[in-house]
Amino acid sequence: MLAQLTVFLENEKGRLAAACRAISDAGSNMHTLVVADTADFGVARMLCDNPEKCAEVLREQGWRAAVSPVLGVRVPNVPGGLAQMLEFLDEIDVNVEYGYCITLSNESAVDIFKVSDDGTVEARLEQAGFEIVAPEDIYTID
Repeated sequence: MLAQLTVFLENEKGRLAAACRAISDAGSNMHTLVVADTADFGVARMLCDNPEKCAEVLREQGWRAAVSPVLGVRVPNVPGGLAQMLEFLDEIDVNVEYGYCITLSNESAVDIFKVSDDGTVEARLEQAGFEIVAPEDIYTID
C-alpha cells in the first residue's frame, strides 16, 4: 500500500497554496495532487515524500491532516484497462471508496484507490496479473 497525505481545507482563496507551501517548507516534494470540494471545505489528497512528517508539520500549524493507506495499480493505457481492474475488484468483493488516475505514457497509467482491504487485496491483484505500485516506485514512475 501507498501512504497518502490528506489535508482538509476551508474553501477559501489561498488555502491550497498555503498548504502546498507548508508541505514544501517541510522538505517534501508532491508527486500527485487531487482536490475535491464542497461549498465550505476542500479535501486535498496527495502522494508526497515523507507523508507522516508532512502531516505532523501541518497539524502543528493548525491544519487537519491525516495519512491513510491507498492502493496503487499500474494498468494498461487502453480502452477498458481501468474497467478490467475495477471489475476484478468487484469480483473479489472489494469496495472502492474513491480514486484518481495518472496517465503516464501511451502504455500505462497508475490508478490510486482507497479500498476496503482485509490485507489480501494487493496479493490477489498480483495473482490476477495486475502490477502493484510499491511505495519506493511511486516517485520514479514513468
